Amino acid sequence: MAAKSNKEHNISPSELLEGRSRFFEGDRTLWIIFAVLIVISILVVYSSTAKMAYDITSDLSTADSLRQQIMLVVIATIIVVVFHKINYTVIRFLTPAAFYFFVALTVATYFIGSTTNGAARWIPIGPFQFQPSEALKVFTILMLARRMETRQHDIDKINILPTSWRINDPKQKRILKENTLPLIGPIILACGVILPAHTSSAVIIFAASVLMLFIGRVSMREIIKFLVVTSAVGVLGITAMAVADVGRGDTAGGRFSQWANTWISDGRHNAVYEFSDTERAMIAIHEGGLFGKGAGHSASRAAIIHPESDYAYSFFTSEYGLVAAIILMLLYLWITFRAIEICKRCTKAFPTLITAGLGLLITCQALLHILVQVNILPETGQNLPLISRGGSSLIITAFAFALILGVSRTNDLRDSKQPTKATTTENE
Repeated sequence: MAAKSNKEHNISPSELLEGRSRFFEGDRTLWIIFAVLIVISILVVYSSTAKMAYDITSDLSTADSLRQQIMLVVIATIIVVVFHKINYTVIRFLTPAAFYFFVALTVATYFIGSTTNGAARWIPIGPFQFQPSEALKVFTILMLARRMETRQHDIDKINILPTSWRINDPKQKRILKENTLPLIGPIILACGVILPAHTSSAVIIFAASVLMLFIGRVSMREIIKFLVVTSAVGVLGITAMAVADVGRGDTAGGRFSQWANTWISDGRHNAVYEFSDTERAMIAIHEGGLFGKGAGHSASRAAIIHPESDYAYSFFTSEYGLVAAIILMLLYLWITFRAIEICKRCTKAFPTLITAGLGLLITCQALLHILVQVNILPETGQNLPLISRGGSSLIITAFAFALILGVSRTNDLRDSKQPTKATTTENE
């Protein structure tokens, strides 16, 4: 009896974990990062939109913006809580249909979408505006992961592009059919439909996809060949759009010229309105100093064109200072580091690839946003993930977070079901 009682009370922590269900499962560090970012989002949007009270052209008050952002944050949190409980195999099954659906929806924006600042990117859904290209970013990563998963046994040896221009050759046809179209097709299709309306989003998808190819063990020779070919085609495409005045080619060219001029100009202007958006952002960063002006005390929100979205990071720096801004940047980098740790615990290719790809996608977009603020890169119009005002970006980034947490949760459940060393010894 004593031995039996001792055995009953000698229960491992993993067995206790198996017997109860936690509300927030998966990587706890990622949950904390998510919570910190959405709290910052509410603070930034509320403070930065205070100038709307003096803007007679705006239909929203500061209180309206705050209520809207809180509602979006609640929706985003619900999405993370719900979707991180769904097994990644379900997401894998739905990926092809979702990918082509958002491709079609992105194309539809050019015909039925609403246009802002010359860009047709949004589908009106009641009182909301949905940007399908944001969802297409995520599902391009998922689609690529699904295609690479089935080729892991020899992916480091295959050719992803034809080896000659003789397309009629049976060998080249086989490469096109078995490798090029399945692996490169989704990348080209997604970038192609997004490029006319949002050049920087196409660049982000392309960069994240190339990193995915590297993580998925495609040979470096093939990746370099792919980069050379697509870079040449991309430059020709953007140039053609600019010459023909189609899409946003002229806007991209104008932003690049403005970026170059900012570096070579002496920075002296006769009035505030002569400063470029990036120059105003750099002034806001300088205004913040080490510890910032304090919440609601930044004077830069009246000068920055979009402090709640395109220039959220510079506005955050002006109010909370350089120290807080560096910590914020490190939080985005930490997302990728946590994703890598989750990848190390995965036993299958698909969850490994989507975790790495989505972590890189979130971090790359954040770094792109930050680098624009200090004029290292031309203006892109990219939001700061989970912080900038904008429903589509917030909701889709929350979905990506949920998928990463879902993989982490699956890893935890798998590990909890494996007998510990002590239990195995006792049974023997």
